[in-house]
Amino acid sequence: MKSALYRQSARRRGLALAALLALAALPPLLQALGQDFYVSVAARILIFALAATSLNFIVGFGGLVAFGHAAFFGAGAYAVAILAERGVTAAVVAWPAAAALAGVLALLIGAISLRTRGVYFIMITLAFAQMIYYLFISLKAWGGDDGLPLPARSTFGPLDLKDDAVFYWVALACLAAALFVLDRIAHARFGRVLQGIRENESRMAALGYPVAAYQLACFVIGGTLAGLAGALIANHSLLASPNLLHWTQSGTLLVMVIVGGVGTLYGGFAGALTLLLLEELLTGVTVHWHAALGLLLLVVVFRAPRGVAAWLHGLFARGAAK
Repeated sequence: MKSALYRQSARRRGLALAALLALAALPPLLQALGQDFYVSVAARILIFALAATSLNFIVGFGGLVAFGHAAFFGAGAYAVAILAERGVTAAVVAWPAAAALAGVLALLIGAISLRTRGVYFIMITLAFAQMIYYLFISLKAWGGDDGLPLPARSTFGPLDLKDDAVFYWVALACLAAALFVLDRIAHARFGRVLQGIRENESRMAALGYPVAAYQLACFVIGGTLAGLAGALIANHSLLASPNLLHWTQSGTLLVMVIVGGVGTLYGGFAGALTLLLLEELLTGVTVHWHAALGLLLLVVVFRAPRGVAAWLHGLFARGAAK
């Protein structure tokens, strides 16, 4: 798990800015083509990109293969829905509260789970996520199996989040801000120590670094960002569904990370884009789209074994060298 793609360069920053501008121009372009529905699809992709990016920080940068990330994603969604039910609809209050709840949950789960290693860490994070899933489906006051609906999207000052294009731009801003923050973290002292722990935990411990504290901080940062993604997905679908907490959701996010590129800054975005676009295209072609999606993902994995983001990085690098 090398972190080469976390390296900064003027060319990479230029490409990222160009991609951001292109993504910002997408809603008016789709509306001009009469494809308004796809603005909502694009917003969903951005939200899952944020969730996958938060997991990629834990797995690829922190070296912690967690299988319970859905707990933080779903907790963020339920926090927004519960606050909305009680009349708290302001995004500036509800969304940070959702992220904070997920962060506290990550702190508690991480403090226990990080006492284990390897497959035991995977299993204990999965166990915690499943416990939270069964807790929520047993609480009829919060919708039980049916989930908890939101009466409307959150309010955000003068911005009208009921407008799909505005909501898309807010989701894009959240993703861009998260990528910027993670990039800065990667190049700060904290990030460099974390990379050292990922590469050789015993050596870093022998040098006197508090390994567990660094790993716990990484786990909490990832969980907090997943909570923000959960707040966005609840607003997008107007529902906090228990499916967001299920282990299959953790598996989907992990597949996005692997397909996009483990340990790359844009791997989560590339994975969410690839997986959800293929899903959207195939559902309109065949009812057996799961099988077709599996075959296409095999092609992607064999063609780009280090992930789509790394593959695209190689293409641009070869193009610039010519």
